[in-house]
Amino acid sequence: MTSNVRSYALTLTEAAEALADGQLTAVELAATQLARVRATDAAVCAWETLDAEHVLRDAARWDAAPDATALGGIGIGVKDIIATADLPTTMGSPIFAGHRTASDATCVARLRAAGAFVFGKTVTTPFAFMDPGKTRNPWDPAYTPGGSSSGSAAAVAVGHVAGAIGTQTNGSVIRPAAYCGVVGFKPTLNAIPTLGVNPFSETFDTVGTFTRTVEDAARLASALADPGRIAGMLAPRVQAPRFAYLSAFPRTVNDERAEGVISAVVAQLRTRAEVVPVDIPPMWHDAKSVMRTIMLHEAARNLGELQERERVRMSPAVNAALDEGRAISAAAYEDARSWRERALVFFTKWLDGYDAVLAPSAPGPAPRGLDTTGDPSCCTLWSLLGFPAISLPVGRVGQMPIGLQLAAPQDCDDSLLAAAAWCGARLPFHGLV
Repeated sequence: MTSNVRSYALTLTEAAEALADGQLTAVELAATQLARVRATDAAVCAWETLDAEHVLRDAARWDAAPDATALGGIGIGVKDIIATADLPTTMGSPIFAGHRTASDATCVARLRAAGAFVFGKTVTTPFAFMDPGKTRNPWDPAYTPGGSSSGSAAAVAVGHVAGAIGTQTNGSVIRPAAYCGVVGFKPTLNAIPTLGVNPFSETFDTVGTFTRTVEDAARLASALADPGRIAGMLAPRVQAPRFAYLSAFPRTVNDERAEGVISAVVAQLRTRAEVVPVDIPPMWHDAKSVMRTIMLHEAARNLGELQERERVRMSPAVNAALDEGRAISAAAYEDARSWRERALVFFTKWLDGYDAVLAPSAPGPAPRGLDTTGDPSCCTLWSLLGFPAISLPVGRVGQMPIGLQLAAPQDCDDSLLAAAAWCGARLPFHGLV
């Protein structure tokens, strides 16, 4: 039998295999994870809603009738903008304190169908926008964990759960994954259904995952995705990948220390793979403004009625964003959408012949202070295009993690994951706090 003393440190795949082989019970796994929560969450504050009795009941239910599903017996953290029928969904806002939905989001229903259960609801920034929530970075509580999926990233990094679900509109999976030293995977736009996820910008909203390995990311994302979209097991690569390398994004200033870490990592990969430096042509340097136009126009449309009723209980940042979105004309919105369509054609062709493009996950390590969630600029282009992207923890500046981002054209999720796993095998980073 596997000792359950540190089973909270098992990866998702390791836990699934131990449960399937009878080396570990779901109750044993849940109990050690709950003990880890009790020991660490006062400093991290990863959870919005967590009921230990509820967790142990769900685990015992699986033990009473174990199955061979991909996630059988494992508790998964779920971002608190994603509907769960058995737990409140508060959107990170006092407006929805105690709010219950009649049914699960589609991704949660698929999570349960894969044998998993909802461990608890992780902290989100209000309405998954830029305002910080209560979560702190598990590597140092004086630093931001990023956002908006702050609780999901932190919960995986500190060992509360082996996997968690988040969402990304601009940088809300990749950035907190990088800041917290875990693997964050944003699949191709709409590969995982968003029905039951509180909408902000339907052109960009994407369900993603947080795990401690690339293999775990594939296993979890596959269970959530539409059939055939993402393989649950990675096919081993026969030959080394061919990478494009984008050292910096336009109009984004990188931290010199982080640049040094990424440069060293890329140099290490270059000893085994072809790595070709690339730059984004000037005609495509407006990605940030184009994305902001589309995102905020849609956010104002989706949340405008709520804002009219609840402006005083919305945060200043959310109110300012929605007000900006209201002022964006329909013509400006359509122009931005046309720019995006042209960019989608260009960048798909631009990456032809490469397995992925390498780039920083964020301009630097997590900023010190809890008044910001950091800069999403390194995520914007791939979010704008709906490209799949993944962040790997590859080093540190001081004690704070640094992430390497890989991206690829739409529907190349499997080959992206395989390339990321190839990198991860050569760039080990033991990120559990």
